[in-house]
Amino acid sequence: MEMVPSEENQLVLKEGMFWSCRQSIFVEMKKRFSQLENAAEEPRVLCIVQDTTNAKTVNERLTLNLPASTTLPKLFEDVAHKAGYVNGTFDLAWRKTGDMGSLDPSSEMSLTESGFEPGKRNFLQLTDKDGEQPQIASDESGTASSSGLDDSSQERFIGPLPREGTVGCSSDYSSPSYSYSSILNKSDTGYVGLVNQAMTCYLNSLLQTLFMTPEFRNALYNWEFEESEEDPVTSIPYQLQRLFLLLQTSKKRAIETTDVTRSFGWDSSEAWQQHDVQELCRVMFDALEQKWKQTEQQFSPLTADLINQLYQGKLKDYVRCLECGYESWRIDTYLDIPLVIRPFGASQAYGSVEEALQAFVQPETLDGANQYFCERCKKKCDARKGLRFLHFPYLLTLQLKRFDFDYTTMHRIKLNDRMSFPEELDMGPFIDVEDEKSPQTESCTDSGAENEGSCHSDQMSNDFSADDGVDEGICLDSASSTERALKPKVPSLNTSSLTFELFSVMVHSGSAAGGHYYACIKSFSDGQWYSFNDQHVSKITQEDIRKTYGGSSGSRGYYSSAFASSTNAYMLIYRLKDPSRNAKYLDCDDFPEHIKHLVQREKESEEQEKRQREIERNTCKIKLFCMHPVKMMAMMENKLEVHKDKTLREATEMAYKLMELDGVVPLDCCRLVKYDEFHEYLERSYEGEEDTPMGLLLGGVKSSYMFDLLLETRRPEQVFQPYKPGEVMVKVHVVDLKTDTVAPPVSIRAYLNQSITEFKQLIAQATELSAETMRVVLERCYNDLRLLYVPNKTLKAEGFFRSNKVFVESSESPDHQVTFTDSLLWKLLDRHGNTIRLFVSLPVQSPGTNRTICQKVGGDPEECSEGSKVNRNSVETILEESTEKLKNLSLQQQQGSSTSDSQKSSDTSDFEHIESPSPSQDPDSSSVSPVVAVDNRELENRIRVASGGGAYSDPETQFPGEERSDSEVNNDRSTSSVDSDILSSSHSSDTLCNADSGPIQLANGLDSHSITSSRRSKANEGKKETWDTAEEDSGTDSEYDENGKSKAESYYLYFRAEPYAQEDGSGEGGQKCVLVHVDKRITLSAFKQNLEPFVGVTSTQFKVFRVYANNQEFESVRLNETLSSFSDDNKITIRLGRALKKGEYRVKVYQLLVNDAEPCKFLVDTVFAKGMTVKQSKEELMPQLKDQCKLDLNIDKFRLRKKTWKNPGTVFLDYHVYEEDINISSNWEVFLEVLDGPEKMKSMSQLAVLTRRWTPAQMKLEPFREVVLESSSVEELKEKLSEISGVPLENLEFAKGRGTFPCDISVLEIHQDLDWNPKVSTLNVWPLYICDDGAVVFYRDSTEEPMEQSEDERNELMKRESSRLLKTGHRVSYSPRKEKALKIYLDGGPVKDPGQD
Repeated sequence: MEMVPSEENQLVLKEGMFWSCRQSIFVEMKKRFSQLENAAEEPRVLCIVQDTTNAKTVNERLTLNLPASTTLPKLFEDVAHKAGYVNGTFDLAWRKTGDMGSLDPSSEMSLTESGFEPGKRNFLQLTDKDGEQPQIASDESGTASSSGLDDSSQERFIGPLPREGTVGCSSDYSSPSYSYSSILNKSDTGYVGLVNQAMTCYLNSLLQTLFMTPEFRNALYNWEFEESEEDPVTSIPYQLQRLFLLLQTSKKRAIETTDVTRSFGWDSSEAWQQHDVQELCRVMFDALEQKWKQTEQQFSPLTADLINQLYQGKLKDYVRCLECGYESWRIDTYLDIPLVIRPFGASQAYGSVEEALQAFVQPETLDGANQYFCERCKKKCDARKGLRFLHFPYLLTLQLKRFDFDYTTMHRIKLNDRMSFPEELDMGPFIDVEDEKSPQTESCTDSGAENEGSCHSDQMSNDFSADDGVDEGICLDSASSTERALKPKVPSLNTSSLTFELFSVMVHSGSAAGGHYYACIKSFSDGQWYSFNDQHVSKITQEDIRKTYGGSSGSRGYYSSAFASSTNAYMLIYRLKDPSRNAKYLDCDDFPEHIKHLVQREKESEEQEKRQREIERNTCKIKLFCMHPVKMMAMMENKLEVHKDKTLREATEMAYKLMELDGVVPLDCCRLVKYDEFHEYLERSYEGEEDTPMGLLLGGVKSSYMFDLLLETRRPEQVFQPYKPGEVMVKVHVVDLKTDTVAPPVSIRAYLNQSITEFKQLIAQATELSAETMRVVLERCYNDLRLLYVPNKTLKAEGFFRSNKVFVESSESPDHQVTFTDSLLWKLLDRHGNTIRLFVSLPVQSPGTNRTICQKVGGDPEECSEGSKVNRNSVETILEESTEKLKNLSLQQQQGSSTSDSQKSSDTSDFEHIESPSPSQDPDSSSVSPVVAVDNRELENRIRVASGGGAYSDPETQFPGEERSDSEVNNDRSTSSVDSDILSSSHSSDTLCNADSGPIQLANGLDSHSITSSRRSKANEGKKETWDTAEEDSGTDSEYDENGKSKAESYYLYFRAEPYAQEDGSGEGGQKCVLVHVDKRITLSAFKQNLEPFVGVTSTQFKVFRVYANNQEFESVRLNETLSSFSDDNKITIRLGRALKKGEYRVKVYQLLVNDAEPCKFLVDTVFAKGMTVKQSKEELMPQLKDQCKLDLNIDKFRLRKKTWKNPGTVFLDYHVYEEDINISSNWEVFLEVLDGPEKMKSMSQLAVLTRRWTPAQMKLEPFREVVLESSSVEELKEKLSEISGVPLENLEFAKGRGTFPCDISVLEIHQDLDWNPKVSTLNVWPLYICDDGAVVFYRDSTEEPMEQSEDERNELMKRESSRLLKTGHRVSYSPRKEKALKIYLDGGPVKDPGQD
């Protein structure tokens, strides 16, 4: 039965209707399930969006899980709906591989086509569009209201905002009771913020206050700037005018203040200086006044005198005799009234501004020693001194003096006590209504002109006199240093209309050491209070203003401010309530004509900036490289900036001009290719894509790319070779066994799936070598040689990567039949990888030799001087003799080892069989076979040559069981600027080894002997003991074994030297330099043996110093260590002098002067030996001290003791033996201490303590005196101190000194800062831990009271102590931070005083 609607809209049954409806429902459900099934199969893209346009949403995330086929416009639509913004009013930036790139909302590409990865999190940022905030969608669903715009339901913001990357405005100063959740957007407040340059929050607060002052803003608008008379950049009023216009008309969230600070004459460093906002207010007002005075003849006097008309008041500073009534007074002017928070010496602070004002005018009585000399009475009389207000300004500024100095702790402090202030302040009770010319009052001349801006009272902080110009304030040129003109008299205010309304509260959050400023300002348009916190502007309430009173609940005790909120009001600005004078803000329609023109110019400038930003957002910036054909074949680097819509052809033309190839190479002989700088790999070329946009070619606009571009060039007769993705680059070095040379590389491209046979054919085409007899060796990891001998194995299976290096050799030599690790090819490559180049500077005059080294690299001996020709022992002859000797000895060892392997000792190194260089040949008779590149591979070869000097650190060059020498460790500790090559062996990877022929110059400036690849020889594996035959010693190793034979003769490694002329000219004046190519596996002992012919003395008579990048020199002393820590182009200096023998240590001796300002003084360098007693070392030391230091000492009148940095330690007794009783190491340091009497230390069980008496009554420290204790008993220490000082034992207190010797401390701190009289019975427990000689102990008489001092005496003592401690290099903890004086320069910038340091 079925039902149908009747005429009365009631359901009526109708036959067959039910089954029809049921069937249609099933069909619809099936359709829906099918759609859901298809959607489930489609991949989803998870998008996580961070809204960075609003401070309250910056920590929130919007999550969208969208189908992968979603288009970018649909993504923007979904984000707009979820964020509650109008679509098209924001931008989306997508983070991929650490980079941010903007998404194009007009592109119809899907998410996957744009690069989004399904199944992974894709991070996006919602940002402002064109510098404007997104518009909030106002719909009925409550989107806007849910975003937190309703202040009634939210806690309103007040306090400093946490900002990322802004120094000096830390959120640490925020009060925990304040909320940041109700920060409003610019569109809600209508006001624009100011960007904090770094620490310019104090400037932003003052500028916003002046902007919100109608009278100041309107007067500034009425002033007209004449560009013909002044530079707009240095005009302070003009830049303020521009800033105010931008604050009123700009659509940005916040604007910069850099133009204003530039007009002040500030540079970027000023942005990092914290200053006081009251100080800035005074200095800026004075600067404006000076600027306006210079143009006073052209503008109204009101404009020129604006500051005084608005902010200047007058007060009377008087002294009245209490006997005759005579009164002496003077008139002073002020711009602000400083109110004391807490009176000096008081334990409680004033509770309100009214109370502080009452105290300000409260007179003080001058009596006793402070009596006043009365001119009428002609004698000293009791008098009353005080201040009276005569005139209040229209804008009343009150400074709450929250910064003070605590003379107890000698620290600058901030007073956080509570001080309330009313919204309306009645100043009537504080005005002086007395007749200034009463019969009993004799007035002084009005001194306002002479002392304008200064207050005679000690409480006043504003002094505008010329004397202060030295430290801070306006810096004027000589032409503007005229005296101030007398201000026009301002009529006195009616006392019945002295009601002021509060409209600005400048708040400081932080401590005396630093903090953050922001301003709470009331708008005179609607009466609403706003918080101007740098770039953030938000609405606040009266309750938020009351929170800036400061303080905390409870009584106001002396230390109450230490526990109070650090966010409180610092400056208050009131405006007089006078309807006849109270102005309103000028609307845009009421602007003067010159301001309207300025507004138009600013709008055009803003539009231009917007267009420029749009271009920047669509500009691809990528590294560009080019092998310049002319400039010494050097690889040039630049940055290519190209719009995403520019084609590849246009980008090539831009790169062509950027690399300055015009006139060098035709444009059609250049192309851009994809390049990997790190691997020196040409990834691909772009054939047929000349008209493709660069944005599409590079994969979008990004701030950085994972690849680079190379501008490739060719000769006109050549053809560009296509580079296909998937190819690998191989650098092929041809090895010639006949000449023992390794040629520069030829670059070829291959595929990973090619076999070794196919690869050999490819190499044969490029090098014209025979593939049948070719041996290919792959170098892996810079220390692994692998012979590729399996014909059908692929390159991928052999370990080839994007960029590879191989060595090839093709000859009929029988070396093919030898095992690879025993072959000549392996030995040559092994030597190639282990030889380094060193620059060795020899002594100017070497004893025993008159050799002269030719100063020309590779030069003919005949080109040297005549004396060099006569001398048979020339450098060339020495080189030939040494090389011949090395080869003959090496060949003899090889022959001996080949006849009888059994005769080899187990301790003999396999390095004896490394082939030594053959005798030197004529450079003209030897050459490297030319290698001709095929097709277009010459460019790749050039790329490799130019960048072949790259250094790679090889951790495996430090062999098993090896340890670094003590000297090297000490070297690392003694300098912080040593390059990284100290700790690792760094080498370039592609160079040439040519032992016999002349050096072949490569493009990177290295010659043929710059052997670079760091490789471990098979002979070294597991055989560290075969390197050195001498026993390892804790000190320096001997150069000779037990039989007296030089250990350098036990094996021979590659060593070749040639003359060298230093480019810097330092080799002039007889300085000899040698360029040495040496196997880095050689020991220092063998290296010195090889240098003997060039130095002219035996290796025991000279020392080797390694020169680091900062020109610091450190001696290398461990003779059995190899040169593995050295790398190419390291510098070595040879100095004459006895080298250390086994068991000897070089020691630096310093004199300990405990009572001198500089207690540590260097004396001499000496040598101590293992097994030597302390007395013997003193005997050795005495002649040196007499000759070098003029110290003639008796052996019993001085001692040696341990030195740990600057601290004296254990006293060495004469019978102590080094290495047995005293641990000694390389580059050791000791103290020498001259004794006043006989040595008191007789046993190691005794303890020597340095003591110093503190006398509080005299506020001074007595000199150090040593006390020797028989035990670690506190009682014994007190007895000894009582004995030498006369202080009764029961009154004696002591404390351990802090820091390094001499543990200096200010006499203003010592009495309360040290831990006096610790409750311990022994010295070697906490908190003393006195376990060794040299500890510093202070002691005092507990009944002695500190000397009473006046404030002036205390300040003088503080200055003396500061000077004393600074001279000794100790930190002065009580000294305030030295702040840079705040200055505004009217002439455009500071002029440095020639006499200023």
